[in-house]
Amino acid sequence: MHPNYYVQLEKYNKLISKKNEVSPIYNGIYDRYINPVLTNEHIPVFWKYDLNEESNPYFMERLGVNAVFNSGAIELNGKYYLVARIEGNDRKSFFGVAESDSPVDGFKFWDYPVLLPDTCKEETNVYDMRLTKHEDGYIYGVFCSESKDTASSDLSAAKAEAGIVRTKDLKNWERLDNLKTLNSPQQRNVVLHPEFINGKYAFYTRPMDDFINTGSGGGIGFGYCDDITHAVINEEIITSERKYHTITEAKNGAGAVPIRTEKGWIHIAHGVRNTAAGLRYVIYVFATDLIDPAKVIAEPSGFFIAPLGEERVGDVSNVAFTNGAIARDNGEVYIYYASSDTRLHVASTSIDKLIDYTFHTPVDPLRSVDCVKQRCELITKNLEYLK
Repeated sequence: MHPNYYVQLEKYNKLISKKNEVSPIYNGIYDRYINPVLTNEHIPVFWKYDLNEESNPYFMERLGVNAVFNSGAIELNGKYYLVARIEGNDRKSFFGVAESDSPVDGFKFWDYPVLLPDTCKEETNVYDMRLTKHEDGYIYGVFCSESKDTASSDLSAAKAEAGIVRTKDLKNWERLDNLKTLNSPQQRNVVLHPEFINGKYAFYTRPMDDFINTGSGGGIGFGYCDDITHAVINEEIITSERKYHTITEAKNGAGAVPIRTEKGWIHIAHGVRNTAAGLRYVIYVFATDLIDPAKVIAEPSGFFIAPLGEERVGDVSNVAFTNGAIARDNGEVYIYYASSDTRLHVASTSIDKLIDYTFHTPVDPLRSVDCVKQRCELITKNLEYLK
């Protein structure tokens, strides 16, 4: 074995055994952690290097990995699993399952990445899987299925659909038909609701006119389908709307699978606005009704998580994005969020804190003068309290 193999293996083992610590950054809503939970350095050595000295005498990377980020998340049998988006140096993304006994560190990829059934021959890229533990007994993975837009001569023109797979063990995956939405040309960031609604499967969607721009898409959609194996949504109802001069102005989309609480379904989503430096992605929260999950009942003002410090730098800078969270039976909640399309982090909170934040944070009054009045009311209340 080449001596550099042992050098790389030692670095890898040291990394995955490193304990994570809570960051000193404080807002009372959640705890950030100092170290990312997954990076490209968490990829096993034997995924990247040919270990045979005869065929690789200089111990060169043959199949490099550029980034590990947007991850679905699930707890099964007391263990934590992340189905992460892994992007090779060739720009193609694929999925890998990382497992740990802890929700904040120690994640180790299984020996092989996920090889999805190759049922969509036009599909070029797959990414950003949401994992839904559905009441029908399956674990569903809903992800972006990207293909070339053959109607355009532009090599960057693409088409996005929602791919659907299901499994019971994260090892054997059954590929179902891609989701069809009759009124939306493209779909990304689609999430399957974890429960039947009036006997139907329900999805949160993001209607889009093309691959990048939402166009006429007004926000996060919601729709029903009868058959998950051939999912078709005839009508999309807009839940969380895009609004002028807010964090959702350019576009917004579902993130983690919504969390059921006694007060409503809590959604951890993403919002996008345009800036002189490009698009800025942040994470925000809203709640919908337990009986009617399309009805928004709470909208805290502003962002929930935004990229800070080193999180702001990466392949696509100034981005915080989530597509996975774990809500434990004991009330703990772990939110897995990626920074700048490069690495994956975790923030921990609780159901009680999420409810408090969601239902007691003031709404956005949408005008600067009213925002100042809102803040002055808080200041006055606090100064009276301090007397």
